[in-house]
Order: sequence, then structure tokens, then C-alpha cells
Amino acid sequence: MKRNEIDMINGKLLPNLIRFTLPIIATGILQLLYNAADMVVVGKFAPAGSLAAVSATGALSNLVVNFFLGFSVGACVVVAKHIGAADVKRTSRASHTSMVLSIISGFIIMILALCISRPALRWTGTPDDIIDRADIYMKIYFLGAPVNMFYTFGAAVLRAAGDIKRPLFILSISGVVNFILNLIFVIPFKMGVAGAAIATVISQAMSAVLIGIYLFKTDKPYAIRRKLLKINKAELKEIVRIGMPSGIQSCLFAFSNTLIQSSINSFGTLVIEGSAAASNIERFVYTAMNSVSQSTMTFTSQNLGAGKAKRSKNILFCSIGIVSVIGIVTGGLAYVFNEPLLKIFLNDPATFEYGAIRLLYIAVPYFLCGIMDVLAGSLRGLGRSIFPMIVSLLGAGAFRVVWILTVFAANPTLEVLYISYPVSWLLTGFAHFVSFTIVYKKITKEKTKI
Repeated sequence: MKRNEIDMINGKLLPNLIRFTLPIIATGILQLLYNAADMVVVGKFAPAGSLAAVSATGALSNLVVNFFLGFSVGACVVVAKHIGAADVKRTSRASHTSMVLSIISGFIIMILALCISRPALRWTGTPDDIIDRADIYMKIYFLGAPVNMFYTFGAAVLRAAGDIKRPLFILSISGVVNFILNLIFVIPFKMGVAGAAIATVISQAMSAVLIGIYLFKTDKPYAIRRKLLKINKAELKEIVRIGMPSGIQSCLFAFSNTLIQSSINSFGTLVIEGSAAASNIERFVYTAMNSVSQSTMTFTSQNLGAGKAKRSKNILFCSIGIVSVIGIVTGGLAYVFNEPLLKIFLNDPATFEYGAIRLLYIAVPYFLCGIMDVLAGSLRGLGRSIFPMIVSLLGAGAFRVVWILTVFAANPTLEVLYISYPVSWLLTGFAHFVSFTIVYKKITKEKTKI
């Protein structure tokens, strides 16, 4: 193995899982630090309400993007499986198909977002005093969708090969550029939310260029060659088979979050800003936990391709242990130190209370979400995406909608609204565990490669 790649199919699982996960956590945390810095710059130096305007686009942005991000999950699983099987030809076909798919997805996202931006913001109940700025931010942000998707799929291909340091290096460079441009556009140029969006698009373009240079120059099986850039039907079918259910699942989560965001919007701008600041803190906890889920999926995929499906059980239990520790420690710290953390994003003390309420009901039990994601990642690594999609349809989609229409409607408080999150994580995680047990027994009994 090269020094930038980790052996997933040999050796002790726990140390290799930790070695693989830590750079992914660092990559995600680094990205969040830059995003958080953006929010701080907007919250501190842009006109009042600018932070609320940016945060009002978050749930909608995820709803538009998450379906296509599911295909990057499919790409990672398929490429990892072929690498585990040492199938050079299919690895190359899968990587080329993935990158073409990334470009197509990016342009579809861009066009869709530009068309639905303002009506969608109206639908979620975005207050009139911030909707113009939210619309501007969302439209500029999605102009960068093609380059963002290119980087995302490229990073997925590298992760599939066990290379997690290079995406971290690329993100470090583009993140610094993003932060500097934010300071320039928002403070001296006084461009407000538009400046923040432009800075993001420029940094995303830089990430795409850097990862593209490596993929075109490397001699690895997943290298990209201009003449080979085309859709391979067999690989596309496999990517879609795994990626589409994952994308639908992500959309269901985003849709339910959009409904919750619209309910939060009904409480007014102060609550929106308090919730937005708390949400930024939560993202650090979630990103660290979700990194474990990505590791679980990639390790499981490579071992499946190498004919070592039985290792998936040990991979799962090691991952559950890691994610539980991360979630309990970081989620608890986020709540204990909520006031100084919220002050980083907010100026108005009236908003602190609302941020603290959210952290208590979401950040503290967040480890349940981590366990749920690890279980789903294991299923995807085994090539089963339908199970997580169906479970999420019931656990995240239907349950939260019913909760909002019944329990929240009868008791319209923030506490009742937020508690729907941990309850849905617990129910969905249990269903994922049952699904994994069924799939694992079937695969190990048949001794087949998926």
C-alpha cells in the first residue's frame, strides 16, 4: 500500500478504521470551520438579519443537493468494491462514469435551484424581511453546483481507494481562500450575503480544479483520461442501484428538516438566528460522526469485493463503538459550553436562549444519529440501499411529518419540535439494525459477492 492509502482488507480493523476516519473527520471539520467563519463574518459584519437569510436556505439547499449526493455514495461503494476485487478495468470504468455523472448532476442542480429558489423560500415561510437576501444567496451559491459536484465525486473516488489525505490537503487550500475572500467581500466591499456566496463558489471551483489535476495526472486504476470520459452502462446501473436509494433517503431527511425549518421560521427572526447558530455547532458533532459512517461503508465495500463479507460484522461493531464515543463526548461538550460557543455566531443575547434549547434536545442525544448512520453505511457497503431508504421513508419522513401535524400541532413549542429528532433516530436506528442482521445472514450463508 502507498503511504496515502490504507489497507482495508488486511490487518486489525479498529486501528485501521481509526486511521482512515481521522483524516475524514479533519476534512469535514476543516470545511465546517471555514463555513462557520463565513457565518461569523456574515453574522458580525453584514446587516442585521443576514445570518438568518443564509440559514433559511440551508434545509432547501440540502433538499436540492442530497438526491445527487447519493450518487457519489454509489460511486464510492462501486469503485471500492472493484478495487477490493483488484479489477482494474472495472475500477477505471466506474471512476470515469462517476466523474461524467458528477458534471451532469451539477448542471441539473444548478438549473433546478435557479428555477425554484424564491417559490421554495416562500413555501418554507421565510420572513419577508430576509427573503430577498436569502434568494440572492441561494441563486449565487448554486451557480457553483457543477464544480462542487465534481469535487465531491472526485473525493469519493479517492476515499474508495483509501486515499483520505489528499482531499484534506485540497480542502485546506480552498478553505483558506474562501475565508479570505469572505472577509474581503463582506467587510470592505460590503457585499453582504452575495459576497459570502461568491466566495464559496470561487473556493469550490478551486477544489474542483485541484482534484481534477490529480485525477488526470495519476497512474492509479481510478485515473481519469479525457478520451475515456463516458458513461459505462453497467457501472452506471450499479452506481444508480446503490446511489439512488441513498439519494432518496437523504432527500427524505432533508424534506423533513425543511418542514421543521418552516416550523422554526414561524417563531420569528430571533428564533431562526438562535437555531442557525446552534445548528452550526451541531454540524461539527454530526460531521465527526458521519465520517465514521463513511469509513464503515468504504471498508465494508472493499472487504465485500475481496470476498471477506464476514468482516462486515466486526467492522460494524467497531464503528458503533467509535461513533458512540465521539457523539457522547462532542454532543455533551456542545451543550455544556453552549453560551461561549453561541457568542461566536451571535451578537444579540436574546437569541442565546433559543440556541441553547436546540443544543439540549439535538446535540446531547446526537450519538443516536451517529449509530443510525453507521448502520445505514454498513448496509450500503454491502450493496443494499433499498433497506435504508424504506426505513428512512418511515422513520425520518413519515414519522416527522406525522409528529409535526399531530404532536407539535397540539403543543407548538420549540422543545416539542426538536424532540422529534432523537425519537426518529432511535426508531430508525433500530430498524436499520434489524435490516443489517437479515442482510448479513443472507450474504454469509450464500457466500456470494455482490
